[in-house]
Amino acid sequence: MLDAAVKALTQILSPPMRSILWRSVGVALVLVTVLAIGLQRLLSWFADYGEVWAEGLLGPNFHSTLNVLSWIVSIAAGLGVVLGGIFLMPAITSLVASLFVDEVADHVEREHYPAEQPGVALPFNLAMTEGIKTALLTILVYLIALPFVFFAGAGFLIFFFATAWLLGREYFELAAMRFRPPAEAKAMRRDNAATIFTAGLIIAAFVSIPIVNLATPLFGMAFMVHMHKRLSGPRPELLEPRRQGMSVR
Repeated sequence: MLDAAVKALTQILSPPMRSILWRSVGVALVLVTVLAIGLQRLLSWFADYGEVWAEGLLGPNFHSTLNVLSWIVSIAAGLGVVLGGIFLMPAITSLVASLFVDEVADHVEREHYPAEQPGVALPFNLAMTEGIKTALLTILVYLIALPFVFFAGAGFLIFFFATAWLLGREYFELAAMRFRPPAEAKAMRRDNAATIFTAGLIIAAFVSIPIVNLATPLFGMAFMVHMHKRLSGPRPELLEPRRQGMSVR
């Protein structure tokens, strides 16, 4: 597993992958920026509306006090946007991964498994559906875990383990579905749940590093291509029967 992680890390810095890396980083930054601006506008509107509503309820004598409270809330909202961007990075990288899954997998398979039958590109709709589902599930899990952040760091542990499960699940299934029907890929993931969750911990550690985590889609996908190959074992038939009928994007 560590060997697979080292190979993935080394390859994402190689010249053939740099174009994908920069495009992936660009898309992730755009999504983070849009999210941050949207949240900031929403929270600022809420602070201003709340001040006007409270002043109407309490009277003009509380104007100065409410103005200070609104200022404090605005600062807290700004910090909340920054923290929200950090916590939502796994969800953002899930969406980005669905755009570049096949390009990354193709590079890994050509470099490390040239004698084996290459995988079939996933239909765009399938890849995007998986990415959106994982992103929404990530946000839901994080909202559930958020109240526990204030209890001895329990929320951060929940965040970390949830990220490991969610990202390990998504990247492995994307890698497996290049060779298997979706139902079989998901069944394989369930059969190897402990191994894939452990691999997911490595991806969760990667995505927790600021700036570096922008490369998570490349690292996670390359890593899970290796893990799928290793869990599949020798496949002399090269999976040709399974490839029939699968559409190419």
